Amino acid sequence: MTLCVRPFDTLLVANRGEIALRIMRSARRLGLRTVAVYSEADRDSPHVKFAERAYCLGDPAPRNSYLAIERLLAAAAATGAGAIHPGYGFLAENADFAAAVEAAGLAFVGPPAEAIRLMGNKAAAKERMIAAGVPCIPGYQGAEQDDDSLMRAAKAIGYPLMVKAAAGGGGRGMRLVNGSAGLVAALRSARSEAQAAFGSPQLILERAIGEARHIEVQVFADVHGNAIHLGERDCSVQRRHQKLIEETPSPAVTQELREQMGAAAVAAARAIAYRGAGTLEFLLAPQGDFYFMEMNTRLQVEHGVTELTTGLDLVEWQLRVAAGEALPLAQHEVAPRGHAMEVRLCAEDAAQEFLPQAGEILLWEPDAGVRTDAALAAGLSISPYYDSMVGKLIAHAATRAECVARLVSACERTVLLGVRHNLGFLRDCLRHPQFAAGRATTSFIARNFPPETRRREAPPAAVGAAAMLFTGAAEGRGWTNAQGLGSRVRLDEAGSGIAHELRVLVRRDGAVEIAPQSAESAAQTLVALHPARSGSALTFESGDVRHRFRYARAGDAGLWLHYEGEQFLFHETLHARGAGGSAETGDGGAVHAPLSGRVVLLAAKTGNTVEKGDTLVVLESMKMEHALIARVEGAVAEVLCVTGEQVMAGRLLIRITAAAAVERDGDS
Repeated sequence: MTLCVRPFDTLLVANRGEIALRIMRSARRLGLRTVAVYSEADRDSPHVKFAERAYCLGDPAPRNSYLAIERLLAAAAATGAGAIHPGYGFLAENADFAAAVEAAGLAFVGPPAEAIRLMGNKAAAKERMIAAGVPCIPGYQGAEQDDDSLMRAAKAIGYPLMVKAAAGGGGRGMRLVNGSAGLVAALRSARSEAQAAFGSPQLILERAIGEARHIEVQVFADVHGNAIHLGERDCSVQRRHQKLIEETPSPAVTQELREQMGAAAVAAARAIAYRGAGTLEFLLAPQGDFYFMEMNTRLQVEHGVTELTTGLDLVEWQLRVAAGEALPLAQHEVAPRGHAMEVRLCAEDAAQEFLPQAGEILLWEPDAGVRTDAALAAGLSISPYYDSMVGKLIAHAATRAECVARLVSACERTVLLGVRHNLGFLRDCLRHPQFAAGRATTSFIARNFPPETRRREAPPAAVGAAAMLFTGAAEGRGWTNAQGLGSRVRLDEAGSGIAHELRVLVRRDGAVEIAPQSAESAAQTLVALHPARSGSALTFESGDVRHRFRYARAGDAGLWLHYEGEQFLFHETLHARGAGGSAETGDGGAVHAPLSGRVVLLAAKTGNTVEKGDTLVVLESMKMEHALIARVEGAVAEVLCVTGEQVMAGRLLIRITAAAAVERDGDS
């Protein structure tokens, strides 16, 4: 590797998980030594084991580890690193970090601090883009930030409109407002979230463009004045304004439009003297007009789809540009082939409004048919301190239809047990006729997948498999000469509220009969032929169909199953009462944490009266805020948490004495 400006032979990756591992692989291929940094929560992470050197930054809280600039610079000094790659997230778009790296005499694998600072503020970025002739969404990005000024600006823009944090992205500090009645509340909540996430309450307003596509263009620039684009990516399928599925090329972009958007993206990069990898994000309106939204001054999560169609290693390009080399290709030499598509594997519960999930990984088996970028392994824990995205599945094929088919298969074949994840939901998105036809817009999930459609009940085969595994019938244990007898179990499907009272009988011929114990049971009678268990796999036949399961035990009374692309969690509660306790929010007057997180706002005070719907506590988990509200009217009897405290899922936070109970006590 030729290092033209600032030679370096050791690279520190100031990030964690799958992106740290991804960067290190390219760096090692180029002959560079790699340095991992980690928090105490990531001590056993694969990226730490992969690197030649590793440095502990501190405790799990990001502000004390991955966001601590001085500790990162100390790590570079202690390990002899000559360059720092920020990955994405954390400090990747922090201008102060880029400047500090350069001031320490190190190469920053990213753009100049001035470009990061300019494009990191949506208001300043829009002004520069307007000056450069890049089309922008009509809106307000002025300095006057009081409610009255923003309300006047909103009236001039018209509704519906978007309220956005000027200093951030990722869907945080973003609110859709359909009319003037909801504006003030949206401004206040967006300011609060923006201040907490980005350290700035500044907002901008933009006209909301309905049924739009989210299209982004990958750009690259070097220190020699060269700038090109590598085509577009369609990122329209989103939840909470965060991407879930990305693909290239976009089914909505013609060659003429591709050239126009590419030219606008390159012009934007040149206008700010950009260097390295960056992405211009646009909204594509139904009538074909496109508008600048923001620039991500870093490598994107979805860079892999561009790599698969172009055959290029974008991390290698970043490293070469950071070393002062010229871009390897000119614009006319970029020749994408085929179609590539990515889904983001997130530890979240799609049935519960995509709540982030944390916990120990019990079984992890990626599908060999696609590229999987992840840093997962059985025995590791998914932490509540970091983002819920834990991996990416990326497929490449000659046509879009074949690419979708490969990715559907990968979603079904990838096995992750121990925490809830979204692959089953993503599989359903890929199969939807609107997506298959290439017509998905940013409203795709909200329009086609309301909450009730995202809930899954275990089919009879899965219930039967769980019953056999709990009772030992899968190994032939439990056979009896006493007709009609057998093992009894009660299986509760976690998250569904469904319980199955079952009798499990191993017959003389080796078949297993699983029948309802009572008329109230939700189960159906099932006869399992030729059951066979091997390692973490269970198979049996029923009704001429061969069923295959992967499973992992969660303690004595818990069992995870993977079946036909879905995951289910069962608790056996007849013999282990209380197993798998509820983590629901609001059980009458008891308010439990629905997920692990940090208390960032505590509105409830002992003795105060609350109305149904009042916000009691706000938890921050995996970079998102979650408000817990009162389910009953009454008086706050106990407050069992404090601001800043880290709480685990299921923890009792608030206890409310319901108004009816207060009245009864008063009457007596």
